[in-house]
Amino acid sequence: MSETSLPFNEKYYPSNEKISSGEKRKQEWEKSLSNPEEFWAEKAKAIDWFKKWDKVLDDSDAPFYKWFQGAELNISYNALDRHVKTQRKNKLAYIWEGEMGEVRTYTYYQLYREVNKLAKVFKDLGLKKGDRIAVYLPVIPELPITLLASARIGAIHAVVFSGFSADALADRINDSGAKLLVTADGSYRRGKTVAIKDNADRALESTPTVEKVIVVKRTGQPIQMKEGRDIWYHDALAAAGANVYVEPERMQATDPLFILYTSGTTGKPKGVQHGTGGYLVWAYWTLKWAFNPTEEDIYWCTADIGWITGHTYNVYSPLSVGVTSLLFEGTPDYPAQDRWWDIIERHGVTILYSTPTAVRMFMKFGEEWLNKHDLNSLRILGTVGEPINPEAWKWYYRVIGKERLAIIDTWWQTETGGFMIAPLSGIELTPLKPGSATFPLPSVKAEVYDEKGQPTPAGTKGFLVIKSPWPGMLQTLWKDPERFKQTYFGRWQNTYYTGDYAVKDPEGYFWLLGRADEVLKVAGHRIGTVELESALVSHPAVSEAAVMGKEDAVKGEVPVAFVTLRSGFQPSDELRAELIKHIRNTIGPIATPDAIIMVNKLPKTRSGKIMRRVLKAVIVGAPLGDLSTIEDEASVEDIKATYEDLRKQLTK
Repeated sequence: MSETSLPFNEKYYPSNEKISSGEKRKQEWEKSLSNPEEFWAEKAKAIDWFKKWDKVLDDSDAPFYKWFQGAELNISYNALDRHVKTQRKNKLAYIWEGEMGEVRTYTYYQLYREVNKLAKVFKDLGLKKGDRIAVYLPVIPELPITLLASARIGAIHAVVFSGFSADALADRINDSGAKLLVTADGSYRRGKTVAIKDNADRALESTPTVEKVIVVKRTGQPIQMKEGRDIWYHDALAAAGANVYVEPERMQATDPLFILYTSGTTGKPKGVQHGTGGYLVWAYWTLKWAFNPTEEDIYWCTADIGWITGHTYNVYSPLSVGVTSLLFEGTPDYPAQDRWWDIIERHGVTILYSTPTAVRMFMKFGEEWLNKHDLNSLRILGTVGEPINPEAWKWYYRVIGKERLAIIDTWWQTETGGFMIAPLSGIELTPLKPGSATFPLPSVKAEVYDEKGQPTPAGTKGFLVIKSPWPGMLQTLWKDPERFKQTYFGRWQNTYYTGDYAVKDPEGYFWLLGRADEVLKVAGHRIGTVELESALVSHPAVSEAAVMGKEDAVKGEVPVAFVTLRSGFQPSDELRAELIKHIRNTIGPIATPDAIIMVNKLPKTRSGKIMRRVLKAVIVGAPLGDLSTIEDEASVEDIKATYEDLRKQLTK
């Protein structure tokens, strides 16, 4: 694999943080690996257990590792009951802001009461430990309430992102065998109502395991309620009574907590199964280590709860720590491009944890909207979801952070349960490098391998692997243990294969380079799409970039780049030539794109991820596939027309 061209030596020292050599962080990491059982037995004291474990880590059936074997606990109890017995009882757990500007707040005690009522509803419907509950809701308070009520009775929840299609919902319900679906009449998206219940009804035509459907009234739009099956959420809670208490189910630490499906461009979605004890301990400590939240913090993770980031860092982690979290419904730029900055100013947000996609979008908007607001309440920033381009990192640091705030760039996956590589402000913050997630967390023995399973030299791309078990890791794939073993542990023995490319620099910092299948092979040379995209975004004219490969008779594959431009720049042949020259100078002539297509918008899911498969389909003339999660279908038509015009010019 080829050398990479990243700014390995560029370091930043945010003035709000005490930067140190990293000796304390390194000692904690080494202690966790030299004696993991002793290390995690000590850390697990932060959690309330009904019964202590017989063994911290049972690795007798690796890779099916069992953490805190024999212990009993309940996650709903840890998120709520233990806080309502303390001075946190009347502390805000959630501040929720809807797309239409509504604000609802819940103290820990108010949340506790709502969760108990819904848990009683579930039990009255006959649900018991081990039953599956499918959840198809927008980001409204009823979503975390549903998850916590499910955990309270020992049920297993399977959340399906509310932007998914009826077919996608049906597939996940059928695979999980859910008995109950919790959904809503609709949701708001850019001022319009989305018919969630209609989608659910179409899915329910082919989901024989579902016996009952609970419907939250969100928009008030007309819907069909099927007699004997459908129940209004508010009616069910009213019938449950006012002062309801449901004894939390005593769960084994190794019992499943939830299934979350990860979908690729092809193949059946994988039902990632997470457990109870190890997952909660990992969720608790990773937030403490990375962001070090205080009792006074207002913490905002912008992720939809339909994804793993929302599960861990909007629900289980902050509530177990006792943090006040902000939840929001909608998009960052509706009804205006300063919506997020307005929210931060009004609510006094102190921790902002968002995505590189959002950062690049705000770069495109320029600084005018930001400068209308006082963002001085912010004390730390974070990113998640994809590798952040060094240029976007610097903008985030300079414009949002005012060169005061640390950026906690986190690498992890649905499968890992929580952060794996990240700066650790809660242990010891080392100098930051733009685009690097820095160092592995305690218990995470990360390495970069070549194709033969040997560590790569410093500065050389390879496969990111994890060589040690950690408490938050997935237990298995739902009903598919063989696929679990083959997918994650089949390449190298006792080694977790992440499927991501990375580089470890001479100082040990890790640089994530995207999925291993997002690598082009141009005339025998491997070039990461993330590397190409970072080079394009480093040009002052480019806001966002998405690079794909196109078959070529001579080179095997050639890059094709789609870009959106920053405010003040217009598409032109001169700019296209300048960008090609910029790529050649930054990476080398081998990386020269076959075409650069300048578009108004890149196709994105409603969670903000670029739909690269759609761009690939445009290039090769293939069917576009399922567009149910796309934010704006008009963006695809624009891209198709622009690409066709360029193709005609190039073939003249």
